[in-house]
Amino acid sequence: MVVKVNDVCYMWSADDNIAAKGEYGGAVTTLMKYFLDNNVVDAVLAVEKAADLYDAVPTLITDSGDIEKSAGSLHCGTLNLAKVVERYLDGLKDIKIAVTCKPCDAMTLRELIKKGRVQEDNLIMVGVNCGGTMPPNKTRIMIDEVFNLDPDDVVKEEIAKGKLIIETTNGEKEISIDELEEEGWGRRTNCQRCEVNIPSMADIALGNWGVIGPLAGKATFVEVFSEKGAEILDKIVSAGVVNVEEANPKGVEIRAKIDQSMVKLANKAKDRDYGDLEGDILSIFNEFSEEFSRCMKCFGCREACPICYCSDCILESGPDWITKGLIPAAPLFHLGRAVHMADSCTNCGQCEEVCPSEISVAHFWGVINDKIKTIYGYTSGIEDNSILSPLSNYQDKGLRG
Repeated sequence: MVVKVNDVCYMWSADDNIAAKGEYGGAVTTLMKYFLDNNVVDAVLAVEKAADLYDAVPTLITDSGDIEKSAGSLHCGTLNLAKVVERYLDGLKDIKIAVTCKPCDAMTLRELIKKGRVQEDNLIMVGVNCGGTMPPNKTRIMIDEVFNLDPDDVVKEEIAKGKLIIETTNGEKEISIDELEEEGWGRRTNCQRCEVNIPSMADIALGNWGVIGPLAGKATFVEVFSEKGAEILDKIVSAGVVNVEEANPKGVEIRAKIDQSMVKLANKAKDRDYGDLEGDILSIFNEFSEEFSRCMKCFGCREACPICYCSDCILESGPDWITKGLIPAAPLFHLGRAVHMADSCTNCGQCEEVCPSEISVAHFWGVINDKIKTIYGYTSGIEDNSILSPLSNYQDKGLRG
């Protein structure tokens, strides 16, 4: 088998134990175990369950025997692993890793690679399909009050066929995602607006969408997106650690339809959240002025942001109009950040998640970035800064990275 970019297949572990214990045939677990056993990477960065199903933490694995700890999906795992790679692994200057990444993780890693903050040669991105993640504490409340189940009895949650399925030891219950989100439950709002469900910016993407027939639930759908991904898949197939089968054409079609249905949901959410917002950044900011008046300038959004990485931050040491401790924070605190990285936002929602004033920061960033994408496409470089007008004159004062 000679693997090429854009190839697709079904894959499952050749190790019966891993195939039985892992989700959808244990393909991701087997892939990561192979990397460590054969010194392809120094470590694997993944997410594992901490206190419970609603508590996800990053984990750096160097022993292949520990890989199974990170097996399975955690839909309340809202971390962006790109931040860990850039800040805590020093941009991979001295370590080579494989990382399991949601689309927003992969998009952010690509942005950091463009900016020279992450060494691409030392990175393998194993993407996983994502229909969205859910806020941990709110999800516990939802399971209790809406599903009428004990959150501590939940063994698995799944987003499939437009429904949120909650499984306990006594069975499962499902409710339409649309219904839940109309009532303010379900996925994080930034996830509701996300159009990227299959991480095509990763080296290889895996997920259960499109696996039909006898292998449904027992194998993973794999798509190759880079030469590095093709080389990886070729090696593990040749090594005999996985089994592969040609993807059913109807399954390929079903996968595309699932993706499109998720995109339609995202566009519906965008119409709801962005529909009345027009004009340049100042005009849009004015629509958020009441919310931003609650800002206490704690720097939480800046610290959580995986893109905002400047070591000497103008927002902290700069001129009087962004004086630290001024409450409410001067408007130019957020406008300064907008000029700095509006073109690089990847809609990961970390900023909004940590805001103690519960400001819909991701909503603001989302509409600005969406306008930029509409005008300039998905590239981060901006030649004409008309969307930023009249703020673009601040660029020479150190506000852009």
